[in-house]
Amino acid sequence: MTTDTAGTAPHPAHSSPPGPADRPARSRPRSGPVNDERLRRWRLVLGGDSAESTGCALTGRDAAMDGALTALYGGGRPGGPGGSNRSAGLGASAPSVARWLGDIRTYFPSSVVQVMQRDAIDRLGLSALLLEPEMLEAVEADVHLVGTLLSLNKAMPETTKETARAVVRKVVDDLEKRLATRTRATLTGALDRSARIDRPRHHDIDWGRTIRANLKNYLPEYGTVVPERLIGYGRAAQSVKKDVILCIDQSGSMAASVVYASVFGAVLASMRTLQTRLVVFDTAVVDLTDQLDDPVDVLFGTQLGGGTDINRALAYCQSKISRPADTVVVLISDLYEGGIRDEMLKRVAAMKASGVQFVTLLALSDEGAPAYDRDHAAALGALGAPAFACTPDLFPEVMAAAIEKRPLPIPDKETHR
Repeated sequence: MTTDTAGTAPHPAHSSPPGPADRPARSRPRSGPVNDERLRRWRLVLGGDSAESTGCALTGRDAAMDGALTALYGGGRPGGPGGSNRSAGLGASAPSVARWLGDIRTYFPSSVVQVMQRDAIDRLGLSALLLEPEMLEAVEADVHLVGTLLSLNKAMPETTKETARAVVRKVVDDLEKRLATRTRATLTGALDRSARIDRPRHHDIDWGRTIRANLKNYLPEYGTVVPERLIGYGRAAQSVKKDVILCIDQSGSMAASVVYASVFGAVLASMRTLQTRLVVFDTAVVDLTDQLDDPVDVLFGTQLGGGTDINRALAYCQSKISRPADTVVVLISDLYEGGIRDEMLKRVAAMKASGVQFVTLLALSDEGAPAYDRDHAAALGALGAPAFACTPDLFPEVMAAAIEKRPLPIPDKETHR
């Protein structure tokens, strides 16, 4: 993690103390701008209890940054040489936390602030304070914060809900601006290409497929292919061409995926050539399709946490399929099934046999490799429905491939083995 040019990584537990080459010699103190800056950075990384090893005192802005870091991560190693038993702490009151939130926004860039906020919630148990409006107004909003707010939704007092909706709205609007244009463009092209015609006009010819279909007519003496058969794109009419069902696991571990899937659901629903349905589930199944015009309403209609019954959710989705050959089902889940495993796999096999394009995403987020049930992932892979994690930027390409019935752009084939 990095900060601006005035700071350093804010987590001392992830750093190592300077070695002999880095530590200042007592008999021969280092000096000069480069070494002073190096000592200053080590001092900020190690925290106050290790200051004696650097001989560097902090003042002004550096001291304030150090205080903000110490409040969250503590100073030095408790009980270590020259150390103390100080531990991290932001106090129990909302005002002290609000001041700290203001401090870190002053001293660190937005990306670092978001990480420090998540650490504060996880390490110091500050979730309850997010139920207070003044706290929500002070935080840096991101996808992870939205997930935390949604998990607190049922406990949220009425005085906080409007502020919480404003925070969620800001994040959702930012995501739509980032993702909507490319998603619509990619899927519109895929829908056009999926309607192939054999007697296309010149500007509708799909030259790649035409050349492949006519390779037997290659004339080496002329270095060309005679296009006996032309294959073209059909122009997509305004009628519905494909049905898309997003089936989203709303267990607590899937919070970021729920946020992104809700945004994508709203984008897909805005395309007239797609009929989009959005289903969320834990041990119960809820159809939120009628709220797809506003992803914020969708998100507040979810209930993060609880068990998981994928089989029940897929049974509901299966009952809503009327045109199997023109339907794409996207299951977004870590596959920790609490329902009937064999029935779940039979449903997937039946959907695929009927012509449904079935996509399994272990996560739809920018996070690293997710935790998931490897046995279930392997079983789905054996059915021809490989399970893999997907970033939001890749999702349009995955959907385009499913619509065109071509191989999915799996980012890491080891993921679903």
